[in-house]
Amino acid sequence: MAANVSANNHHSAGTEPDTVVLGVDFGTLSGRAVVVRVADGTELGSAEYTYRHGVITDHLPGHTDPLEPDTALQHPDDYREVLRRAVPAALREARVSPGQVIGIGTDFTSCTVLPVTAEGTPLCELPDLAGRPHAWPKLWRHHAAQPEADEINALAAERGEPWLPRYGGKISSEWQFAKALQVLRDDPGVYERTERWIEGADWIVWQLCGYETRNAATAGYKGIYQDGSWPTKDFLAALDPRFADFAVSRLDHPLSQLGERAGGLTAQAAAWTGLPEGLPVAVGNIDAHVTAATAQTTAPGRMLAIMGTSTCHVMNSEVLAEVPGMCGMALGGITPGMWGYEAGQSGVGDIFGWFVDSYVPPAYHDEAAELGLSVHDLLSRKAAEAAVGEHGLVALDWHSGNRSVLVDHSLSGVLVGMTLATRPEEVYRALVEATAFGTRTIVEAFTAAGVPVEDLTIGGGMVRNPFVLQIYADVLNRPLRVVATEQSCAVGSAIHAAVAAGAHPDVHAASAAMGRVREGTVDPDPERAAAYDPLFAIYSELHDHFGRGGSDSLRRLRSLRHAAYTSGPTTPEGKR
Repeated sequence: MAANVSANNHHSAGTEPDTVVLGVDFGTLSGRAVVVRVADGTELGSAEYTYRHGVITDHLPGHTDPLEPDTALQHPDDYREVLRRAVPAALREARVSPGQVIGIGTDFTSCTVLPVTAEGTPLCELPDLAGRPHAWPKLWRHHAAQPEADEINALAAERGEPWLPRYGGKISSEWQFAKALQVLRDDPGVYERTERWIEGADWIVWQLCGYETRNAATAGYKGIYQDGSWPTKDFLAALDPRFADFAVSRLDHPLSQLGERAGGLTAQAAAWTGLPEGLPVAVGNIDAHVTAATAQTTAPGRMLAIMGTSTCHVMNSEVLAEVPGMCGMALGGITPGMWGYEAGQSGVGDIFGWFVDSYVPPAYHDEAAELGLSVHDLLSRKAAEAAVGEHGLVALDWHSGNRSVLVDHSLSGVLVGMTLATRPEEVYRALVEATAFGTRTIVEAFTAAGVPVEDLTIGGGMVRNPFVLQIYADVLNRPLRVVATEQSCAVGSAIHAAVAAGAHPDVHAASAAMGRVREGTVDPDPERAAAYDPLFAIYSELHDHFGRGGSDSLRRLRSLRHAAYTSGPTTPEGKR
């Protein structure tokens, strides 16, 4: 397991670090820790721990029974291992002493949610529940609760629930209530044993501090907490009488604001991390939202797109508006005192990775190895040589469903225009373009709703790929600011740790001092930008045809898939 930890030393020779903070980012496939200087945001060292169990989609660890389609679970001890392994490794690489660290902050994928006991023990760690899928943490991309999301949305629309427009007219199958209702329906025994239903962002802080806290962001965006209240008992009972007290009994807790001190490091957590007991711990946060501090996008109108396996689009505004298809909004959900908006795309880097891993022929892998490139870089190089539209392709970026603006995870990916002459690099380019078209759709939805996007900044892992960045600049026809670190989430957590420790007065001041953005911008090419308009028009036609009722063929295919899965044996031996 030690091989799963990798470290990167950013420490300059002869430099003595001053006061530092530590940020820890819990992602989809791994957790990353970074040591950051409080004075100016310099990264002194970082380390990554790859989750041993990864994303659990086929069967539970130690079991062979297949999991239902669209299931995505994780192992909670993988999260603890990040604290045990990546944090000490980052400290070693930074060559700082534990006494120089004045605070620690964390962020988490969201909505990744755990059913736990009143003491915070994940139910999957109880011996009698280890074989029950619904006792395990549900990763954000667990989409098996789409029927429950549809039911919640239909009832809320019928009753005119005032909170529904705050979520663009639909809540997602990724959010807390849909997932909890699925547990109740599929395994009532696990639901009854669930004493607390908690976001990973808050659970990891519980592990660090020894007691439960809840942050305002996950409650507002993923928990349907608006204007000081949850959905009513009457509404929840109309879904299912057994669900009536869900919010009161399993969610309700005083909410803490982002950048506040959640507590101090326990003796156990100090032993895991090598940090001092009692060290200030920042309130938990969402990975995308914490990154606004890194990107220096805490002012109104500055949208940040954090591009990784998925993309989250977050932006502050002084305006309260209803944006169709947005993921949610919350007062103080990104930065205290302002309305924070979120939209997103469920698949971006995941789509590129899926294509490379599954459909790129061996000859391309061999060529990439000979050139010392990744397959992604080789495809990017080949695809960049073509003119806009030369491939004759348009794709829909719904391989993991649509988060915004349709909010429908029963949708799936589409690729049109293929011929026998279509090359792998052309498909790759079409997939990259599709994700850029998806972002353009989101930006236009915000603008049309009266929440204009003044500028756009890109963060996350995609900042390393200039081909992807240029396509986004051309498709959107606007310059892109780029975060100057691939560890944008972890650095954002470190910035919040500095605020929680009292080193900076608020998140705005800490962001100004510690944020990291490249000096230049990625600018659009006017000719390519104009050439993308007719392609985007075709994307929009397909988007509305398959997503807004022109054809329900994608949903019917999903239904056929589920029916085939449950219809019986699929092998001669009578086993799945």
